[in-house]
Order: sequence, then C-alpha cells, then structure tokens
Amino acid sequence: MSVGVVGGYGTLGYMLGNFVYPSGESNRGWMFVCTLDTLAPGASLDFTAPDGAKIVVARQESGETAESFLALSSVCPHLGCQVHWESQDQRFFCPCHNGAFDRQGNPLSGPPKAANQSLIRFPLKVEQGLLYVEVPLESVVPRDANHRESGVA
Repeated sequence: MSVGVVGGYGTLGYMLGNFVYPSGESNRGWMFVCTLDTLAPGASLDFTAPDGAKIVVARQESGETAESFLALSSVCPHLGCQVHWESQDQRFFCPCHNGAFDRQGNPLSGPPKAANQSLIRFPLKVEQGLLYVEVPLESVVPRDANHRESGVA
C-alpha cells in the first residue's frame, strides 16, 4: 500500500513540476520574411509570427547579410503598445508614453528607460537573397477553434 501511495504522489509531483517548470523546449523555426531587394535601407516592415508575436523587421544597412537587418518585437514592454521604426531619428518609438528604443532595441527614454525594458530580439538569417526570421511556431488559435470556424467537426 505504501508503494502505491508513494508512486501516486510521485507521479503527481512529476506532473505538477512539468506544469510549473516546463522543459523550456519550444517549437521554433525559420520563416520567410522578404527578398533582400524588397526592403530598402532605412525601411521596415511588420511581421506576425504564427504564435501571434508582432515583429518589426528593419533594414539598417545596404549590406546583404543578416547583420544588415534587425528583427525586434514591435510590442512595447511597458504597456504593450505598438512601436514603429523612425528612420529619420534612427530609433523605435512607442507613442503611448513617448518611449524610445535605439537601433538595437535598448531603451532610450520614457517608462521603458526608467524600468530598463528592452525590446525582444529575434534571430535573422539570409539565404540566396531571402531574409528569414526565427520565431515560435505554435499558433495562438487552438486546433479545435480552427475546425469550428471552418465547419469541420
């Protein structure tokens, strides 16, 4: 009997541990953003990952390597407002509370500077003239919801 109780509590403890402290493995992958000639130096574009992450991709130089581009979360860490790239000021700007971030996503002013909150950075790669970003691949829409919307049971 005591073996069953210990085994039961052990299993419960294991499941609870996995719930509270997940393994950290994430389903990430590379997604196509654009061709290199599509994005001029100083320009940016908005990108949404399958998990719903809002990303701004900016071309900061005319080079044709990943280092010429930058992909940052376009969600301000202060209150979740949308940030945008201002090429004339070489910064990302959040209009909600005048928060500003440098070219690398580091805080320059406003509430993000006071709280030392940076924008999340996403890895980029270039292959054969195509720009890719590494993002989480899980969808924000549950699988069951996709079936209900399409009428599939």
